[in-house]
Amino acid sequence: MSTNLEQVAAMFVQYYYNQFDADPAGLATLYREGSMLTFESSSFKGTQSVIEKLQSLPFQQIKHQVATMDPQPGVAPDHILVLVTGQLLVDEEQRPMSYAQSFYLVPENVNGQTQYYVHNDVFKLVYG
Repeated sequence: MSTNLEQVAAMFVQYYYNQFDADPAGLATLYREGSMLTFESSSFKGTQSVIEKLQSLPFQQIKHQVATMDPQPGVAPDHILVLVTGQLLVDEEQRPMSYAQSFYLVPENVNGQTQYYVHNDVFKLVYG
């Protein structure tokens, strides 16, 4: 597996969760009109719909703690599939909730530089 793929995935995951924990609206730059989020079995398509869902979640504070991050090459050159597992704490809750989230990242050229956006995002809490 290429080091670049792992580096891109690690940088993405760190940025994504830091931004989510600070202000989910800031994630809008990572989604496009063709992007899709499936959050606990409900699907949302397009940047506005995805961000509205993330901003409507019923908590004031959240902290993601990543446990594992596994990237794989996607179906097209430079596409990346990333599976993340971890725990999150919301508001004053002391018991973390486990979650799994997958991202399918697609490269695009922006002013001569390669940047990635989220084409697919699937989030599930892990109960049990």
